[in-house]
Amino acid sequence: MKKIDAHAHVGSFGGWAGFSIDEDKLISLMDEYEIEKIILCSADDTTNEDTLRAFNKYPERVLPLVYLNPHSGKKAIDMLNHYVRDCGFKGVKLNPLKQAYVADSEMLDPIMEGAKEFNIPVFIHSGHPPYSLPWSIALLAERFPEVKTVMIHMGHGHGVYIDAALKMARRVPNIYLEMSGMPMSVKIKEAYDTVGNDRIMFGTDMPFHHPSVEIQKVLTSGADEKELEDIFYNNAAKLMNL
Repeated sequence: MKKIDAHAHVGSFGGWAGFSIDEDKLISLMDEYEIEKIILCSADDTTNEDTLRAFNKYPERVLPLVYLNPHSGKKAIDMLNHYVRDCGFKGVKLNPLKQAYVADSEMLDPIMEGAKEFNIPVFIHSGHPPYSLPWSIALLAERFPEVKTVMIHMGHGHGVYIDAALKMARRVPNIYLEMSGMPMSVKIKEAYDTVGNDRIMFGTDMPFHHPSVEIQKVLTSGADEKELEDIFYNNAAKLMNL
C-alpha cells in the first residue's frame, strides 16, 4: 500500500537526541517501507538549508516545510517568503515546545497570515505542556480558519492530551491530525470516524521513530482497507494538493 509520510526530519539532532539522518538514508527507508513522498522539515529554524538540499536532490519524493521561529520576528517572515516563494516549499513547521512560546501566542499571527496568503498548511508540534497543548493549538486554528493547521502527534503520549486533540479537531474544522509518536492505535480509527475521514494522516517522525513501528499502529487501528488508503496516502495527498 503506497504511503505519504506526513512528518519527518532531516539533519543533525544534538543534546538529548544525539543522532542524525541525511536525505539518502531517508530515501532508503522510504523505499523499504513503500513511502512514496515525505513531508519534510529540518532540525530547527537555523537548518532549513538541509531541507532545501533534500528537496533539490529528490524533488519527486520530498514535500518541504520551512521551519520558523516566531521569536525571530521579521526574520521569520523573510524566511517564509524566501523558502515558499523562491524555493518552492509547501508548508510551515512550528514547534512551540522547542522554542518556548505558547501555541496560541499573538506572535504567530504574522506567520499564520503568511500561510494564509500562500495557501499553505501549518504543521505544529503538540502534546507537551505548557507550550504545545491541543487547546492552545485549537485557539490558534480558530483565529485563522482559512489556514489548514496540522496538529502533529495528535496529543502525543498523554491520554488526556490525545483525547483533547480529537475533541479540538471535532470542534475546529481546519485542524488536521498526524499520528506519529501517539501510542493509542485505536485513536487513529476514532479520529477517522469522528473527526473526519480526510483529516487524519500517517506520519513517522523519522528519525525519532522507525517507519515499521508507526506503520503497525495504523495497521492495528481497526481501519478497513479503504480507510487505510485514506490514512496512509489519500488524506496527505489532498492536504498537499497533489
